[in-house]
Amino acid sequence: MSRTDLAAIEAQAELHHQFLLGLELMVATREGPAVIGDWMFRLFRAQHEEKFLSSFRKLGLDGLPDAVACARYHVLSNNMGGVGVEYMEESDTKAWVRFRYPRWMYAGPAICGIPVEASRGFLNGWYAQNGVSLGNPRLGFVCVSEDMTGQFGLCGYFREFDHDLSDSERLQFRPDEVPPPYDPEQQPAPPPGEWNETRLAKANRNYAMEYIRNGVHELCGVLGTQRALELACLAARLTGLQQYRATASLVGATDGGPADAARFLAAMFAGMGDETEISPASGDVFTLTQSGLRIARGLEGPRRSNLLACWSELWRGAIHAHRQFMDIEAQIGVDTLVWKISPR
Repeated sequence: MSRTDLAAIEAQAELHHQFLLGLELMVATREGPAVIGDWMFRLFRAQHEEKFLSSFRKLGLDGLPDAVACARYHVLSNNMGGVGVEYMEESDTKAWVRFRYPRWMYAGPAICGIPVEASRGFLNGWYAQNGVSLGNPRLGFVCVSEDMTGQFGLCGYFREFDHDLSDSERLQFRPDEVPPPYDPEQQPAPPPGEWNETRLAKANRNYAMEYIRNGVHELCGVLGTQRALELACLAARLTGLQQYRATASLVGATDGGPADAARFLAAMFAGMGDETEISPASGDVFTLTQSGLRIARGLEGPRRSNLLACWSELWRGAIHAHRQFMDIEAQIGVDTLVWKISPR
């Protein structure tokens, strides 16, 4: 794969990452701490049920003690998604994870706008569910530090206790404990020969995309479809506006007119693995047909249409960020998106 192709994949990974951050801030500031906590719980529980057990074999974790496997899972899967996490193993029944700064989930100053309820939501949604999914009623997660409390970042350990845990015991907080020293020789690595640069780049992109694919759906369940899409569309448009220059730089796009805007979209959609065809219409109006639609792959009905409705706003924002004023229309088809770009 060429450097240009990899850059387009990286651009998509960063764009979806920023969309997630923007939507989190949108929900936190418009709807409040309890709502974002509920949303994060639903989102991470959905992610857990979709990805956790199915990824064990891919990451070479079959046959390991449960506490060790869980900690290594979080280190490997997060690092593949561009999230820095370290691993400290004490025993077969106790293994630590420590997320390092800057935090991917709350990049830059965004961390200052996210309430602690968001952290509690995803800890309950995913970390507290590991033992349930593995059929091990003694496995829980102990959190010793959180981001929003000004400690040293998200950190804790998976532990197999000597008794079955109640629902409230699967996630515990012990802020007076500290992790053991970091040992570079202990850090897990993905199975050799399977994770080259291209596959890692795609994993990074897909990691960010999955939060959007599931996040919009789960937000509809929390707020109702109308309000959820109102916030998601606005967050997407603002993200597109804000991120255009960075993404255009990655794919070598030109800040020009409709033809340049169409080429920008084609280059970006190549980073999704989608196919595009640009055809000039009358005058300076350009039409781009996008097929493949990786972002909506496997989704049907309202879940698909809701996602595409707000996802298309990413690109509306990006086109509106150009110096030349342009209009962009998106027609959602069965297997395609048809974009029409024209001078305003």
